[in-house]
Amino acid sequence: MSVILLIIGLFLVILGLGMMVPAIIDAVAHNDDWEIFAICGAFVTFIGGLLFLSNRGDHGEISIRQGFLITVLTWVAIPLFGALPFVYSDLDLSYTNAFFEAMSGVTTTGSTVISGLDGLPPGILLWRSLLQWFGGVGIIVMGVAIMPMLKVGGMQLFKVEAFDVSENFIPRSAKLAASLSFLYTGLTLVCALALWLAGMTPFEAACHAFTTLSTGGFSTSDASVGHFDSAMIDYVISFFMIMGSLPFILYLKVLKGRPLSLLADTQVRGFFWTLGGVIAFLTLWLWGGGRFGFADALRYTTFNVISVITGTGYASTDYTVWGMLSVVVFFFIMFIGGCAGSTSCGIKIFRFQIMFLALRSEIRRLFWPHAITVVKYNNRSVNNNAVGSVFAFVFLYLICVMLLTGALTFTGLDFTTALSGAGTALSNVGPGVGRIIGPAGNFSDLTDTAKWLLSFAMLLGRLELFAVLVLFSPKFWQT
Repeated sequence: MSVILLIIGLFLVILGLGMMVPAIIDAVAHNDDWEIFAICGAFVTFIGGLLFLSNRGDHGEISIRQGFLITVLTWVAIPLFGALPFVYSDLDLSYTNAFFEAMSGVTTTGSTVISGLDGLPPGILLWRSLLQWFGGVGIIVMGVAIMPMLKVGGMQLFKVEAFDVSENFIPRSAKLAASLSFLYTGLTLVCALALWLAGMTPFEAACHAFTTLSTGGFSTSDASVGHFDSAMIDYVISFFMIMGSLPFILYLKVLKGRPLSLLADTQVRGFFWTLGGVIAFLTLWLWGGGRFGFADALRYTTFNVISVITGTGYASTDYTVWGMLSVVVFFFIMFIGGCAGSTSCGIKIFRFQIMFLALRSEIRRLFWPHAITVVKYNNRSVNNNAVGSVFAFVFLYLICVMLLTGALTFTGLDFTTALSGAGTALSNVGPGVGRIIGPAGNFSDLTDTAKWLLSFAMLLGRLELFAVLVLFSPKFWQT
């Protein structure tokens, strides 16, 4: 247990120090909330420091059970403490609303209960963005270092690629995590510079860079990115949303002198084909229907499709008013997600590809019973355990959507809102469809029960379901 508390303490120290950044910003802006951030930051740093210092020592190898506990408890502890500035600031949120906002931030979901963003002090806006940025880098490190070890939902397929010591490619996990963090920070800085040059203020550019690379989606305006009404800003953000949704481990390989690593990856190619197909379909449909000219149809479709598929959750316009076809398309693509090892969410492209390859293999076996059929992915054989994990994950994902939808309807939500709320929370997308939680609304009108259910769903989706649900198994706790 000591190693678990040690790591949680370390993350709380980082979180507490992070609160000092909006404290400084608010102090410069002469906003009284700087005291709230400073006090909360000192408190969280103190608690984290106690946990870290009192549990130092040689802990040896981390077991699978400890890996699950570290993953889940860390992602619970951060929003528990990260919610404090929301509670004590001038927002005067209840702890339920504050926890929902913090969980939405850390899991890079982007659902919000706060309105009037345009008039909020800069510290609050920056803290929301920083929570998503912290969550984004945490997801990357977890996705390439922890999840493959835990063999969650087929993630073991990426274990060899993440620690490819045969090529001496960043063989140690600590060095890998540091390299990924530096890369993530560098891309964030480039994104912020590009958004500033595209027309945002430096503060707006920084906040949106934090939430774009993390595919989080918190904005500084109630109208989201539509507030800027700029084609240049739309395309810059679209580009960096895609960057955040590709495997960061491949960026490192590119920097190590393997420039074709991205394009040679099966998952990346599948992701681009998916984006291209959906964007082309909706663009031609909007243009052909006379709703927009071709340039506007391409711009709005490109931005919003990328935003929803990657789970970012930005909106440049209310795409639910485009017609029922667009509502159906956006509902289904919210489940797709980006690539494994990225900041993106959802079921993820590789699982759809593995299922397709496995089904194709079974169909071939029907025609040629004596033939030896092997499922290959990225030119590597995929064993039956990995295939089974993928199918089990998708099945459990759908079951969770159904159960959560049922639970939300009992809180008083209509079926459409409950279904889209369940889908957007598990897929960590942000806005759903419908009048209440669509791109033009938020989650403030939901009951406290619904918000706690959705907060749990965000955690489930962000940690790939099994990592959380395994804790409810009695066998997990048996020695």
